[in-house]
Amino acid sequence: MFSEIKNISFRGLSACVPKHVERNIDYTWISEDERKMFIKSTGVEERRVAGEKTTTADLCERSANALLDKLKWDRESVDAIILVSQSPDYILPASAAILQHKLGLKKTSIAFDINLGCSGYIYGLYVLSSLMTSGAVKRGLLLAGDKSTLSTNFKDKSTFPLFGDAGTATALEYDEKAGPMYFNLFTDGSGYRSIMIEDGACRNHVSEKTFEMQKIDEGIERAPKHLILDGIDVFNFALREAAPAMQDLLKQSGTAQEEINYFVLHQANKLINESVRKKCRIEPERVPYSIQKYGNTSSASVPLTMLHAIKNEMETKPLHLLLSGFGVGYSWGNCILKTNHVTCTEILELD
Repeated sequence: MFSEIKNISFRGLSACVPKHVERNIDYTWISEDERKMFIKSTGVEERRVAGEKTTTADLCERSANALLDKLKWDRESVDAIILVSQSPDYILPASAAILQHKLGLKKTSIAFDINLGCSGYIYGLYVLSSLMTSGAVKRGLLLAGDKSTLSTNFKDKSTFPLFGDAGTATALEYDEKAGPMYFNLFTDGSGYRSIMIEDGACRNHVSEKTFEMQKIDEGIERAPKHLILDGIDVFNFALREAAPAMQDLLKQSGTAQEEINYFVLHQANKLINESVRKKCRIEPERVPYSIQKYGNTSSASVPLTMLHAIKNEMETKPLHLLLSGFGVGYSWGNCILKTNHVTCTEILELD
């Protein structure tokens, strides 16, 4: 689906990560040579891991509070809050409703969750900007993040050293002078088994089997409560679908590839992202990374990368960006937008 959305200004960006750092060179489940090869292929040198009592909502709350304070927005002026995450505080209620209260937003605010991961930031931007384009919603907060480490197992070398935790906040505002935002969004549910957690919801209830460890392959042991990641299938999907979709959006929006300052991709892993970059013939300096420092942070990875790699430019000059998310679902999407002197916070830390 292709869509053009008008009247939305990208006002602010914030992110929060756990203070605790884990280095993959210290990951003792695999040999030192395997660790070095993993770091080289994925690009993940270290990750931030949240403590047992810290949730995605906590990280997003810290981000949102800092951003609202820096923007000097009255809490009563925020009309909508959307949380994109696959690790909410509870099965119900929606974490966005809890955060509406904790952030001190008015009771007339729209608040709901979106259950998406890798593509979630792009989908969240589309949903929130769609709500706002008519002018009925003047200011909105998009919160995106995940505590992915909650679902990984130390003895699974395919997931444990790849994922990190983070929460972000993005502020959008209705502005009739703003340039258009362009989106294309896709879904192919036939690939749903490639990235999934089998047990814990309605299809497969929690049972004794949920916690039984199984050896899947050499260096891969997990239980049905843990994350499954089929790396080869995901790699093929990204090249088959994500790369052409980026090119399609450029054509559909009438944007020349040379006009884009930066292509900010979901931080899947370095091998996937470099393959997508090369297939699209994009110069390395126009594809920023944060994966080396934070790992794959799911729905937080695009905004976290923006803050990590291009914060100073976002704050000081206009930029033309293409944002791309792809993965779990399978779900993927892209957004082309222009930013101008965005209010940004530093990347915050939470104990």
